[in-house]
Amino acid sequence: MAEMTRRERMLKASRRQMADRVPFFHNWRHCQQGWAERDCRNRGMGLSWARPSYTFTWHGVEVTETYESFTTATQTLRRTFKTPAGTISQVEKREPGYGQWHGVRGWRDVTPWQTERAIKGPDDYKVLKYMYENLEIKPDYFGLEQAKDWLGEDGMVWDWVPHAGLQLLMIDWVGSEGGRFFVHHARYPDLVEEMYHAISKAYEPLWEIAAGSPADFFLLADNVDAVLVNPKLFKKYFMPEWEKCCTALHGGGKLVGVHADGRLASLKHLIPETPIDVIEALHVPQMGDLSLGEALALWPEKVIWTGFPGSVYALGPQATKRQALAMLRDMGTGERVCFEMSTENQVSNENLLALTSVLEHATLPLTPEKIDQIERSLK
Repeated sequence: MAEMTRRERMLKASRRQMADRVPFFHNWRHCQQGWAERDCRNRGMGLSWARPSYTFTWHGVEVTETYESFTTATQTLRRTFKTPAGTISQVEKREPGYGQWHGVRGWRDVTPWQTERAIKGPDDYKVLKYMYENLEIKPDYFGLEQAKDWLGEDGMVWDWVPHAGLQLLMIDWVGSEGGRFFVHHARYPDLVEEMYHAISKAYEPLWEIAAGSPADFFLLADNVDAVLVNPKLFKKYFMPEWEKCCTALHGGGKLVGVHADGRLASLKHLIPETPIDVIEALHVPQMGDLSLGEALALWPEKVIWTGFPGSVYALGPQATKRQALAMLRDMGTGERVCFEMSTENQVSNENLLALTSVLEHATLPLTPEKIDQIERSLK
């Protein structure tokens, strides 16, 4: 039987089927291109690219950006949204390399972060509501078609949306630092509720657009962490939104994943009630609070794309190999797991090679004897 391609391997696992070996891949937005990356790809590592199937157009919204000082070093800018309902603004800090490196990140793979939020008080909600009531989402499949043509069978191209529903308020507009979102939710519950429904309605065309896109997989990049998303919020706001998304995308034959790289133990019994296919970026302890084995047992209908823990990378290549072996031993026969080399940060050449030296030999179905053999080969 011919060896599977990287793309075939990733799709097979994501459909809860047995591939020929454990799929492992690097996200393009974090991936360093060079001798080590080339070597790892030659030894079985795939790539993933995330590109949207849509464009956003804010009608009736005048957006201006004013730089504190225009520089290619660290820069700060104020972005202002002027609407007939009023004006809001936010301040964003960008690292050196922004716009010159992958995925609007700086040289050190750091995304811009907000030092001042757009939603500061109750009067600002009417402005944001106007913006989402006048948001037009239209299909644009060129980026996905181009990426699929370029990548071929070397990996998988995803469709995606960075944040949806309540996460847009928690992460993008209100923010959660210092408990900001929770203060707003307690003080202005009607405004938060109204805003959530406005965002939800605005996104409805997106799910239909994504259902018809050329991608096989759609990612809700919701950054779920139970420290912020408690069970009550999860049931009221997240589960209905995921249901709407999955109803449309499953109708179009798509797999749907959610980026859940935080601590999930308090949500672990609710996750099986969702229609999501793939829990993407699950981090095992010590970064997360669920092991692979427990998650696989709790979620028999889910696939797990596990993000390799960056805290282990900090300990060096030998620790990386030990962690990879331990995770393989926790996977049972291994058919519902993919490894992501990193979901948030760059990986050193030494660690990339170390992880590849383990995963390249992980043929399926896994057995304790196979893993013992891999461990002996590393000595």
